[in-house]
Amino acid sequence: MKTRLILATALAFQLSTHAQTAAATNPLSFTDGRVVFGLEDQTRFEYRYNNFDFNSGLRTINDDSWLLNRFRLSMQLKPADWLTFYVQGQDAREIASDRSDIPGLLGAEGDNPFDLRQLYVEIGDAKVSPLSLKVGRQVLLYGDQRLIGPLEWSNISRTFDAVKLRYTGKDGLWVDAFISSVVVIDRFGMDDSDKDSLLSGLYAHLPNHGVQDTELFAFYFDDTNRNDHFLTLGTHWKSIPGKLGPWDYESEFVGQAGKAGGRDLLAFASYVEGGYTFHAPMKPRVGLEYSYASGDGNAADNKQGAFQNLFPTNHLHYGYMDAFSWSNIHNIALHLSAKPTVKVTTSLDYHVFWLANTADTWRRANATTTVRPASPAASNFAGSELDVLVTYAASSHLTLTTGYSHFFVGDYLNATGASSDADFVYLMTSIKF
Repeated sequence: MKTRLILATALAFQLSTHAQTAAATNPLSFTDGRVVFGLEDQTRFEYRYNNFDFNSGLRTINDDSWLLNRFRLSMQLKPADWLTFYVQGQDAREIASDRSDIPGLLGAEGDNPFDLRQLYVEIGDAKVSPLSLKVGRQVLLYGDQRLIGPLEWSNISRTFDAVKLRYTGKDGLWVDAFISSVVVIDRFGMDDSDKDSLLSGLYAHLPNHGVQDTELFAFYFDDTNRNDHFLTLGTHWKSIPGKLGPWDYESEFVGQAGKAGGRDLLAFASYVEGGYTFHAPMKPRVGLEYSYASGDGNAADNKQGAFQNLFPTNHLHYGYMDAFSWSNIHNIALHLSAKPTVKVTTSLDYHVFWLANTADTWRRANATTTVRPASPAASNFAGSELDVLVTYAASSHLTLTTGYSHFFVGDYLNATGASSDADFVYLMTSIKF
């Protein structure tokens, strides 16, 4: 849990919705925070080998290196305490690459020239009324992003055209009600949302009592093109820092029912993690996590058992090589982290993966792309992954991150085709004002 929070900090993924908090230290903040400009630039060098086909005997365009660059420019206007206007543009490019410049084609990040990432108006003042309303293109982020998140690791990331109503009560109580449509990339024109796909929901953070944060949620997803119409119900628990001394924990339990691809859906997913932070120099922490998501037992019947992963940020949870999603999976993970200095953070994660059902496919982090066709007779042991991460916070505005990952292939890959280990190396700079 804390390892993932360290990663989020390391990548400098501070969402633009926090602009008011940043205004006090942002040199681009004027008139007592009534006018705030934002500037972000992120450049990442990547080298990947066998990440997509696990085949060292076949050299493809994805067995290579490339540069990814993302530039954002934003402006927030707050003419009154109860009224906020926010706009953010983004330019995302894949540079020095032989891969396609079409986002998502054969694994490419691709190009999305300067476009509108966020544009919303927010009405409400918590000092006067518990209700606030945000309308327009915006980020949606709930829990630890296993179901809904901005996917900031992706060079293009994710936003929604949405209407969100929030009620804020006492002792940490808040409730969101929203209806949204995910924004789809258009390389040649203005990005627009998918009007045939709607995600609506209720998300509640209960009052803070005892030792944990407790959240309850209900999401309804409706996509006419895919014939998806299903409900997702769940709860997210997280220990409050310091309440249990050196111990911490986090968990989520989710069920789904309805129609997915026109088939009757009944699916389940969960994860639990516990950790201990030692009272010692460098603040070392050790954590152990188990994640599960159901798979489908028979693609030919009218019943769908595979958990539908919605719009997650899977990069934070199932290995940094992005080979897995929260669907058809068993995952045991060991998390180790430490801070050698105030500015340096290190982490090491070791994941072991099994497919929940070999009659179903192995789905990558985007929750749709498959690694191999379903192979019911194969062993369900997919392999293991080692992730090492080092972050240096050079200043409040500049962060440097480097990482290395290695995937050790398992019996499933051995039984279904090429089975070579895979490697991933990256170096990233993040600048944010």
